[in-house]
Amino acid sequence: MTASAKNKNFHDETARKYGNPPYNVAVIHGGPGAPGYMAPVARELSVAAGVIEPIQTEDSLTGQIEELEKQLINNTDPPVILIGSSWGAVLALLVAARKEIDIEKLILIGSAVFDAESSARIEGIRMSRLDDNKRRQLDKIRMELDNPDSRDKAKIAKDWGDIFFHTDVYDPIITDLEVIEVQYDINVKVWGDFVILRDTPGFLKEEFSKIDKPVMVIHGDYDPHPIEGIRPFLEDCLKDVRFHILSRCGHYPWIERHARQSFFDILKKEIAGPEY
Repeated sequence: MTASAKNKNFHDETARKYGNPPYNVAVIHGGPGAPGYMAPVARELSVAAGVIEPIQTEDSLTGQIEELEKQLINNTDPPVILIGSSWGAVLALLVAARKEIDIEKLILIGSAVFDAESSARIEGIRMSRLDDNKRRQLDKIRMELDNPDSRDKAKIAKDWGDIFFHTDVYDPIITDLEVIEVQYDINVKVWGDFVILRDTPGFLKEEFSKIDKPVMVIHGDYDPHPIEGIRPFLEDCLKDVRFHILSRCGHYPWIERHARQSFFDILKKEIAGPEY
């Protein structure tokens, strides 16, 4: 997952723009702390709409929510379609629940799960897909990340992500996700904030029940994030939610050989309307 040369000069930008105005689609990266990897999705969708790709930089959950709201206000022409991947799907839901932004619909790709038990299942699924050598490498990486004296934890975390990349994909066309940089500190702090809210009984359900916009979930059947930790919860608290399960597809549908075309067909139809 090396950063592509074409992305290396974008560290100080708060939002990249693709295509022509009006900019009414926003693609939201995951991680937290993995900026840049939605660039391929933004480029492909820019043939159908003006797209922005916000880059999250805040190291708290509240900070990321407020930052994304400002990015949307400053760079889009509402109503806006939010397309969030992984952690970005959760962030999109949290922003939509506040009703500060005029949102047309939300599209969640490979969403994170919404309970601790399902979260624990992710690691079990990933570990079952690793050979003994990779498991030993992972144990070493974990010890380094847990060591307060370890230097360059961003590099160590990138090695961790590289191992799990291969557990999260089915048949990728490429392996470069175009991540600008792995932001380990942001990941730890923001995810820690979210876990507290996730594990507070009823909190997420109450928040997401405020959303009155259509929500569509796109999920790969090989994604280690179990759909059982996503679908029942969202169906219980959202008023209008649909699901597309892509076969032979992992966590990043846009790089999957067997799912890429179907994935983009679905997205373009959602943002361009029936005429697409």
